[in-house]
Amino acid sequence: MAGDELVDDFVPDDLVALSGDEVDLVDDDAEVGGPSPDESENEAEKRKAEEKKRKRSAKEKERKAKKRKLKQAEEPSDDGTSIAARPPSALATYIAAAQAKTFSEMSELELEDLRVPESAIADTTAWTGPRTLDQLPEFIIKMLPRLHTRLAQKPKRHGAPTLLFLSGAALRVADATRVLKDKRLRGDPEKGKAGEVAKLFAKHIRFEEHVSYLKRASVAAAAGTPGRVGKLLMESDALSVTALTHIILDVTHTDLKKRSLLSIPETRDEVFKTVLGAPEVLQGIKEGKIQVVLF
Repeated sequence: MAGDELVDDFVPDDLVALSGDEVDLVDDDAEVGGPSPDESENEAEKRKAEEKKRKRSAKEKERKAKKRKLKQAEEPSDDGTSIAARPPSALATYIAAAQAKTFSEMSELELEDLRVPESAIADTTAWTGPRTLDQLPEFIIKMLPRLHTRLAQKPKRHGAPTLLFLSGAALRVADATRVLKDKRLRGDPEKGKAGEVAKLFAKHIRFEEHVSYLKRASVAAAAGTPGRVGKLLMESDALSVTALTHIILDVTHTDLKKRSLLSIPETRDEVFKTVLGAPEVLQGIKEGKIQVVLF
């Protein structure tokens, strides 16, 4: 019977084999699904690691470039001239290099707050003579006319010089004190205009003696070692910066080992920590009231 034949030919639905088209469809769907979540995470981690490595490499290159630049700033000129004869831009780099040695634990951002800006450094490139103490009066007259004028005026208050001359050795300070008393810098003494020139170093002179002297003396200029000047600035109110307009760093002079004010670790640290780093001095430099001069 036809009915019986139909029954015999019937195959249950769950036993029907998949057709070729249906197999292809399943395979295509599997391919569209993409990489597994684990594979995606691995790729992301790999890209992140490569990015970190790239940034570290860039920072290291930048650090090495800065180190080379600072080292070049400390090297003497090929023609043997004083480093002080360089333009303000080069001097700013030179000072920054020395300052970085003093504050070696600080970050670049922290150091930036202590930097002496290029605008605060006097341009003395026009000076072609030697940077020796016997030439200091002429140097001031020609290169620092504003300072020359102020040195000849009578100070308005005690212990408030218009000039600080910093040198690394007491004997050098004593010599500088005598030179700064040159009549060309002091105006007419008969008119009582000239202020005194203070000699500030620790050898044979107690700290208390300097405090007492400054509180009663009208000082136009002070020559000293950074150790004593810094101590007076940081630990007393006897040395005022209210009239201060110039700080001369005696960097051309060297000791028997050919070391200068900013290459001797002790004097370099005192310059940056207690003199240029004194809050009122640093503020004056940043505000353009105090000029730094390299001699």
